[in-house]
Amino acid sequence: MQAVVDFLQSLYNGDRLLQLVQNLLASPLGTAALVGIVFAETGLLIGCFLPGDSLLFTIGVASGAAGVNVYALAGLLMCAAIIGDNVGYYLGRAAGPHIFNRPKSRFFNPENLRRTHAFYEKYGARAVVYARFVPIIRTCTPFISGVARMPYPKFLVFSLFGGSLWIASMTTLGYKLGQVAIVRQNFEKVVIGIVVISVLPIVIEAFKARAAAKSS
Repeated sequence: MQAVVDFLQSLYNGDRLLQLVQNLLASPLGTAALVGIVFAETGLLIGCFLPGDSLLFTIGVASGAAGVNVYALAGLLMCAAIIGDNVGYYLGRAAGPHIFNRPKSRFFNPENLRRTHAFYEKYGARAVVYARFVPIIRTCTPFISGVARMPYPKFLVFSLFGGSLWIASMTTLGYKLGQVAIVRQNFEKVVIGIVVISVLPIVIEAFKARAAAKSS
């Protein structure tokens, strides 16, 4: 159990995250674990707590340091993200609205689904692309798309584009900036900055919702 706790703590500590990713990239099994994390964040509703943006950025940085082919790795991660999308979509079609009534647990919060549903209602099919860059929302959007019965061909197109854009941008950014000395020297702060930027849309929407509720 302690090993699991240490692993989860590493995901949110910049220096420990970099060391963890470097160790994982040193073996095929470790690389498969990274692919599995990306899949879980988009394909399983319990993946909301996984740090997708900072993890992908760190993978890019570690790839450069370890001499790993970042483009081949990005291709694997794209496949994981897109397959995860499809799993989430079909879970939504199968489970339907019933899952909204599930009680809150340690790994599942129905409020995340309701928040994502509002996001989906606002942006429509484009939400599948936009959500890729918003934590929690990206985990729930494929499921909500399935619940809403978005036509699968349309969902697949947006999923392919959004998944590829998300993986390519974050890993390439990490790969390029990882070669800059000031980024390597302040990696912890850079990761914190990425986390702050990624959650900013959620904070803004929460303030807007609160302001609208007070004015009504």
